[in-house]
Amino acid sequence: MFRILVTDAVALGDVRYDDVEVVDRAGMPRAEILEVIGQFDVLITRSRTQVDEALLAAAAPRLRVVGRGGVGVDNIDLDAASRHGVLVVNAPEANNVSAAELAIGLLLAAARGIGRSDALVRGGTWDRAFLGHELDGSVLGIVGLGRIGSLVARRAQGLGMTVRAYDPYLNRRTAEDLGVELVDDLLELLAGVRFLTVHTPLTDETRGLVDAAALAALPRGAIVVNAARGGIVDEAALVAALASGHLFAAGLDVFVDEPPSVDHPLLVRDDVVVTAHLGANTVEAQARVGSEILDRTVRALRGDVSRGVVNAPALAPEVTAKLGHHLALGEALGNVVAQLAHGRVRELTVEFAGAFPIDPDPIAVGVAKGFLEPVLSDPPTYVNALAIAKERDVRVSRVVAARPRGYTSHVLVTAWFDGGSVSAGGTVLGDHPRIVELDGFPIEIRPEGTMLVCTNYDRPGAVGRVGTVLGDAGVNISGMQLSRVGEDGLAMFALTLDQVPGETVLDVLRGMTDVIHSLRVVRFA
Repeated sequence: MFRILVTDAVALGDVRYDDVEVVDRAGMPRAEILEVIGQFDVLITRSRTQVDEALLAAAAPRLRVVGRGGVGVDNIDLDAASRHGVLVVNAPEANNVSAAELAIGLLLAAARGIGRSDALVRGGTWDRAFLGHELDGSVLGIVGLGRIGSLVARRAQGLGMTVRAYDPYLNRRTAEDLGVELVDDLLELLAGVRFLTVHTPLTDETRGLVDAAALAALPRGAIVVNAARGGIVDEAALVAALASGHLFAAGLDVFVDEPPSVDHPLLVRDDVVVTAHLGANTVEAQARVGSEILDRTVRALRGDVSRGVVNAPALAPEVTAKLGHHLALGEALGNVVAQLAHGRVRELTVEFAGAFPIDPDPIAVGVAKGFLEPVLSDPPTYVNALAIAKERDVRVSRVVAARPRGYTSHVLVTAWFDGGSVSAGGTVLGDHPRIVELDGFPIEIRPEGTMLVCTNYDRPGAVGRVGTVLGDAGVNISGMQLSRVGEDGLAMFALTLDQVPGETVLDVLRGMTDVIHSLRVVRFA
């Protein structure tokens, strides 16, 4: 008999299993959880219960699966779970319909001034002079055409809207099947839409994506909705665009800081309709979350890791043991090229040179996993990384080098995109992954923390000038690596930083065009 402990409020539905006992102790104090968790095979939580090393150690050796009702797994130490051999599963699809419908609701409310009129009527003012806008016949722009964005597109089409989208990681055929025009450039999308809604994860790439320049690119009188994550739309820029009259209205379900302060400049405006991060909050969605997470945890107990598994090692233990450091290297190289690429990546080429303990093919899965991590809200795994890459029209190919590259083993990853390519090569030295080349420049870097990668003209003082700018901004340099000058007169240096430079600092560095050819920030988890 399998035993499941439920420590947070999750409605598991009516389905039960003959060989499964469910003990519902929602709200259970942590001290009590630590006392009894060793008696259970499964723990099902939401966000309240912290699943950390201490809890997992107390649960060993019986606990086999942790189920997280919903999407996020921030309260679960995935590395510790993997070390203890505990699978972590979630139910990311359960909230999709609810989130999509709320986005449409915010579009309608903002377009017709529903919140404004409601407040006026309740305050004794019967104002019929307000003129809103129809959705029918308008163009909706969607940033991020994933699961939720696709559902928004279908519902908008049902309301008579034409839908265009920007998603640099989407298979073009997927957009065509949805009847959505896929646009390659964000500003091109913005210039041609009356309504805009965003449905991307919050990453370094998407933070502040809809900034002052993006809002200015929208036609005058446009309406913006953010029901994804706070910070994707720059809040200060949004306030300014509304105050100037450039935007007609906005709808927000999310903020950078939640809850926002009562005097937040967006909350005092009657052209902004807000909700309290309610995207997942419907009776139906919560019921789906419970039934799906129960089903997935039971499946995982029985050996089926095909649905919702966040940390499943889809590799035999002996493969993980022999290739462990090389798998980490592959993830690091994939992560680097994802952040260095300048356009829509179509192919990843993984070249193996030298000798490996066993067949190195699984390293390519690590490359795909690392490549996808900066762009996905749900962490990819060794189970699904190649499938997701294929779904997003990214081909992953493996080749064996005809000659060694000066190391016992060497992995070179090249990302091919429209207009060019970027590459990163690495090896394992002393059981630690090392990046040993970037775009053909020999440079040895440990893949950790924050790196500033600069390609510079071979002129005196380039590194010093960059260091001065960073120092003046209070950004500490903890390490530096230099590469020799290439045939084209360019050199490269990489600085390891204690913190991520702000955009203002980066803009100053990018403006040093007399010495800086290109500059990119690379962050490792």
